[in-house]
Amino acid sequence: MSKPLSKLQSGLALAGFVVVTFCAPLLSVVAGSMPGAWYAALHKPTWNPPAWVFGPTWTLLYTLMAVAAWLVWKRAGFSKPLLFYFVQLALNAAWTPIFFGFHWLGVSVAVIVALWLMIAVTLVAFHRVRNAAGWLLVPYLMWVSFAAVLNVTIWRLNG
Repeated sequence: MSKPLSKLQSGLALAGFVVVTFCAPLLSVVAGSMPGAWYAALHKPTWNPPAWVFGPTWTLLYTLMAVAAWLVWKRAGFSKPLLFYFVQLALNAAWTPIFFGFHWLGVSVAVIVALWLMIAVTLVAFHRVRNAAGWLLVPYLMWVSFAAVLNVTIWRLNG
């Protein structure tokens, strides 16, 4: 039986999950794959959120994701549910440069569908380890559901 974690160890682990999780959007910033003139010129539906919504929304979602992963790690260690987590995080990181950097609207739809599926798999796996961890991913799945519909709509309007 392993020794319980100290509060310091647990806090450092949480900080580590936050850092790793926030690397997904930071990679996009470093790669220069941010909305710009190209995105502004696209035809978008009237229900497209204003730009200021995305920063706070993703900050909250990435924080919830990191806490969920940390809760699973505390209960099950580095297990299959965390493998699913890192796969979905990689898909999350890939979407932005594909959409904003390369302007590959059709490919970005395929990536966001794969992302949605991996979030759903991760959510179920997290729920089986720790109920609260699964619930923490529900807002993320809901937002990516909305983002997927938006992505498809933008592709159709501009394809």
